[in-house]
Amino acid sequence: MIDYGGYLLLGLGSGAVIASLALGLVLTYRASGVVNFAHAATGMYLAFAFYELRETGDLVLPILGLPSRVHVVDTPTVFTAFLTITVLSAIVGLLVYVLVFRPLRAAPSVAKVAASLGLLLYFQALVQLRFDQQGASNFSVTSVLPGGAVDVLGVRVPVDRFWLAGLVLAVTALLWAIFRYTRFGLSTRAAAESEKGALLVGLAPDRLAAWNWMAATMLAGAALILTAPVAGLNSTTTSLLIVPALAALLLGNLSSFPATAIAGLGIGMAQSVILRVVTTSAWIPDWVPRGGVQAGLPFLVILVVMARRGDALPTRDSLAQARFPESRRPVHPIVMVAVLGVVASIGLLTFDSNARLGLIITLVSAVICLSYVVLTGFVGQISVAQMAIAGIAGFMTANLSADHGIGFPFAPLLAIAIATGIGLLAGLPAVRLRGMNLAIATLAFAVAVEELVFKSTAFSGGLGGTRVPRPELFGLDLGIGARGSAYPRVEFGFFVLVILLLATLAVLNLRRSRTGLRWLAVRANERAAAAAGIDVRSSKLAAFGVSSALAGTGGVLLAYERQTLSVDSFSVLLALAFLALTYLGGISGAGGAIFAGVLATGGILAVSLDGTAVDFGKYQYAWTGVSLILTAVFNPEGILGAWHQGVARARASIRRATRPPLPADSERSGAAGQQLEDVNG
Repeated sequence: MIDYGGYLLLGLGSGAVIASLALGLVLTYRASGVVNFAHAATGMYLAFAFYELRETGDLVLPILGLPSRVHVVDTPTVFTAFLTITVLSAIVGLLVYVLVFRPLRAAPSVAKVAASLGLLLYFQALVQLRFDQQGASNFSVTSVLPGGAVDVLGVRVPVDRFWLAGLVLAVTALLWAIFRYTRFGLSTRAAAESEKGALLVGLAPDRLAAWNWMAATMLAGAALILTAPVAGLNSTTTSLLIVPALAALLLGNLSSFPATAIAGLGIGMAQSVILRVVTTSAWIPDWVPRGGVQAGLPFLVILVVMARRGDALPTRDSLAQARFPESRRPVHPIVMVAVLGVVASIGLLTFDSNARLGLIITLVSAVICLSYVVLTGFVGQISVAQMAIAGIAGFMTANLSADHGIGFPFAPLLAIAIATGIGLLAGLPAVRLRGMNLAIATLAFAVAVEELVFKSTAFSGGLGGTRVPRPELFGLDLGIGARGSAYPRVEFGFFVLVILLLATLAVLNLRRSRTGLRWLAVRANERAAAAAGIDVRSSKLAAFGVSSALAGTGGVLLAYERQTLSVDSFSVLLALAFLALTYLGGISGAGGAIFAGVLATGGILAVSLDGTAVDFGKYQYAWTGVSLILTAVFNPEGILGAWHQGVARARASIRRATRPPLPADSERSGAAGQQLEDVNG
């Protein structure tokens, strides 16, 4: 026990970064009701910018398209660098609020989640473009806090852990005092309770929210700057620190600064002890990833808190009045599928090797994106766990085929069934959760699966990856592999196309069916749907089941397409990218999934632009993030919705142009003529 007490103190460092990020989340939520999933990614960029400034004297700017960096000073001190990044943090926070979240105040939760995920993708891409690819990530990350170590309970504990914990507690006390005793804090609380009431008494809610967003961003930057020597600074994983921060936020009831800080410190300390246990206990198998057990703790915390606080139906005062993207009823689904099949078949038969591979990637991606259409577009349930479910199906297909000798098509069918069952388990919280709460729960689930399952050597094959056997049916080779220009094989392309056509037809018919109408009713108003006799619980679970089956099918196709699977094949960031692309394409219809497949990384659009002035592949994630933000703010209907609106306007113009002229009497009669025109229109 004494040994574990020392490791509790070692966890103060990681607990400090979790608590600091969670405090920033409390600020933004109390100010504008937004859970910012990009909070850690924003702090990651600021931390990279700080250490780059210390190393070279250059300030890396956060807007792609502008000069990447400006030279500030030849030999910056810690103070000047920290002051510069603090000012930059305030500017970034202000821009994020004014340009992104202020226009989304009355938007549905799916739009706010989409915008924050777009920001996450953007900052993730920004760091990789302006630091990693330039080699600047090799700078030294040195602590700006006092060094040294002390022996506590038999464990050597660095002094900076105590400094970090002390700073977090000091900031917590300051924020608590500001919000309890100052006019600014009281005004923020009043505006959060009632924006109209705040306006009536002369307060400016937008100005208050802007100041809080600036403070939260400064806190995120400072937290990751100070904790980088302890928690590390990685362009891929640092942004996922948002998950334990969200767990602390929930334990603090999204409002309490002291409870949130204590919860964050506690999670970090508990993770340190867990790591000690899994690395020293002989009874834990070697195939269990040590870091994965740590990642499972925030998911467990989130699951327990959500289960206790969720409601089977939303309360009357929490009913969202914002309109979701319109889901149009397909008129001729067979014709739509036939046209898609003909166009894709021509491409498979005529394209060269590179274009054919891009088309196949587009088809596979569209299958995965259909799962988002069913769950988010039809039922309004925001899930980030689809790629985790797809990964389970993909890895299971490889393991069942290679290790257990189960051939095609039984191995993929069994894998899809297993993935669907796990998806239903992941969907159980949806019975009591919705909106951002469900997005938080599924994000934590996706991170836990990636860290605990996909990184297990028994499941994924370790660093060498997992080889996927070729699919063969009645002696017919359906695999993708071939030599030279024959790769990818046309047979595999048609195999994927048939699966996509069947899945698309099923989704289109679901939208036309009574089940689809029930799902749309649940999406629009759960209480009204329940009052009309719809079983909301079974409707949500059914949607999760169908969505999981589609995601599992896409995961199997992705496994056959890539031939060798690794942890990165089904990463959380890839799941966010697919959700972003589906929202961009039009998340309320099957056509949106097809558009999303066209826009996917390595898809037909990327291949078409390869070698042109547009470096699409290099800036894919950044472009996706910006496009998602713009779509959420200005065009929630997505590309599919814009297409339908354009077609409707064209038809209206044709009708007006071909309409017979009005009688002369009605033209001279203003009121009567206008009435007749309304009737004819």
